[in-house]
Formats: sequence, structure tokens, C-alpha cells
Amino acid sequence: MIGAGVVGLSIAWLLQRQGHAVTLVDPALAGAAPTETGSAAALGLLMAQVYRRRSGRGWRLRQHSLALWQAWRAELQTRGRPIPWRPGLLQLAATAQEWENQQRLAAERQAMGLPLQLLNREDLTRLQPAMPAAALGGLLSPNDGQLDPLPAMAALRADALTAGVQERAAAALAVERHPGGSPEGRWRLQLTDGLPLQSRWLVISAGLTSPALLAPLGHDRPQQPVLGQALELALPPGCPEAEGWPGSLSWDGLNLVPRPGGRLWLGATLEPGLGLLEGRPGPEANAALQRLRTLHGQAPPWLLEATVLRQWQGLRARPEGRPAPLLEALEPGLLLASGHYRNGVLLAPASAAWVAEAMANADAAPQDQTS
Repeated sequence: MIGAGVVGLSIAWLLQRQGHAVTLVDPALAGAAPTETGSAAALGLLMAQVYRRRSGRGWRLRQHSLALWQAWRAELQTRGRPIPWRPGLLQLAATAQEWENQQRLAAERQAMGLPLQLLNREDLTRLQPAMPAAALGGLLSPNDGQLDPLPAMAALRADALTAGVQERAAAALAVERHPGGSPEGRWRLQLTDGLPLQSRWLVISAGLTSPALLAPLGHDRPQQPVLGQALELALPPGCPEAEGWPGSLSWDGLNLVPRPGGRLWLGATLEPGLGLLEGRPGPEANAALQRLRTLHGQAPPWLLEATVLRQWQGLRARPEGRPAPLLEALEPGLLLASGHYRNGVLLAPASAAWVAEAMANADAAPQDQTS
């Protein structure tokens, strides 16, 4: 298993619990996750039931993942590994068209038995801290919400290690088909620690480094870096804590997550290429950060008065020419689970379930070595 972001950890955790022997490969396992990874910049919003489509792969993955996260959290809680969860997601309408779309979506979801609720402008004025003045209404999804990515990753990793997952804090240099190898050892990894690893199954969930590993094998799966940025803010003195909101907030593509102790996370994923210079944050990133800070010019006074405590960013992998995420069986024993773009945290459990099902369908032996 290559990659120890939230998706890779979810896959490793699930496979080990299903009886597979798993080796997790990632240089980040030697310490804290690199700041440029997608997981490092995620706020952990789970937008599933509020998703605008009601069919297709994207809808199914989101609903499956939301249910799995609830089950996984309950299971991990019983072993003393809690994952913080904040229920509720409120999407605000910035235009009349958005408000009309929200009304239509609420009626559709309620007909499906899902508890989406409409909040009109008068409802929003009762919420404190104050909503953006331009908000025409909002759509509240009480079953969606926000899951803390870093505690989730820590819980999955600790539980996986207890269950027997092995770790290699090294980078994968190359993936090779083992010449003349049996199905039990058809894949070989060349690693930076100089010790090759051989396995029957190989799962690649390495984000932006995945294409370089696959290209020599003849698999063209390009992904482009997309910058995600986030701020942690301390609310000004006398401002009510945002924990009084009915959930996390989404406004015009920007996300606000209440935090304990009068704090708030504010983040967004930028358009592909925006703010990047040779794959790294460039001058445009600062301008984008200022737009984030002001909610595209619609920030209430209390938000402009908030103090920035820290700033972080990360590069998310968006597939080119294919819908996100990339969940593909490329050839016998080689699986790709990458390119989750904005939804790595949300779709991690469903991606893990897809990998487990693909292996089961291929009649994988319970004790396969998965690296």
C-alpha cells in the first residue's frame, strides 16, 4: 500500500481488519505529514446528502462513505480512539438562482426521506455570529457535517498498527512487474531505504506522485495539483462562539468550521493552477488568501476583526480527463485509489471499501501481502 494520507490509511486499516497482511509505504510515516499533501489542508467537511446529484457513482460513493464514517467512528470509539465529529452543514445562497436551486433540492431530498431543511433570511438573522449580509437563505443538512482529518488519521493509523499493519517510512522510487514472479509476488517496489518490497497486491494511493509510478508500466493517469488554503482564526472579544451555528458553513465556495474556544477554521480549494508557480504556491496565492479572508468581500465585521492564529496549505490531486476519484483495477494485482480532489476525507471509507471489494472479487487469499 503506497500512500499514508487519509485515503491510504483508510485502505490499510480496512484491509488489515479483513485479514490481509498490509505494509504501508510513505516517507511521511517518519514524522508529521508534509504540508503539501492534500490531507494536510483538508477541513474535513462531509457533503453527502446535500450533494446536488441524486444518482451516479458520485452520489453512491458519498452516501456509502457517510454511512461508513459513522460506523467506523463508533467502532474506533469502542477501542478508545475517538474521532471528533461536528454534525450539520449549512450551505448559504449567495444569489437568487442558488436560493431557488436550494428550495428545489430540499423538496427533492425530503421526498427521499432525507431531513434537509430550508432557512430563510429571517432564520439566518437569528444565528450568531452573524451570517454574511448578502445571504438570501440557506440549506441545512443535519446528517452531513465535519470530521477532524488529523485525529481521524491518527486514530486509523494507531488502530491499524495495533492490528498488525507494518510501516515503511520510505518513498517508492519505482514499481516493477516481477520478472517470472508467481502471482504471490508479482509486484516489486524499489524504495529509498534500499530494501525492495514484493507483494501479490499493490494499491497506489499516493496523490500527485501516483502518475510517475504508473507511467513506466504503461498506465497514463495524469493528475494536476490544486492548491487548498486554510486559516485558523480567533474570534474577537465579545463575539459569540460559532459553535452556536447549526453546523459548519459553506458560502460561495468557502468553508467555515466552528472550533472550540472561540476559534474558527476558514478554507477553500482554488481552481486548478490558480496560485501555483511550478507546482508551488506563487504570488496569486496571497491574493486568493485575501479573498478567502474577506469571504469574497462579504465577510461580516466580526470576521474581519478576527485574529489569524495560523495558516496552512496543501496540494490536492485532480485527475485530468477523468472524473474524481480514480478507483481503477489497472491490471491483475494493481489497484489505483487516487485523485480525490476536494473529497479525500469524505470518500476515504468508500474508496477503502472499493479496494477491499476489488480484491475479494479477484479471489484474493485472506493472507495476501498488500503493500
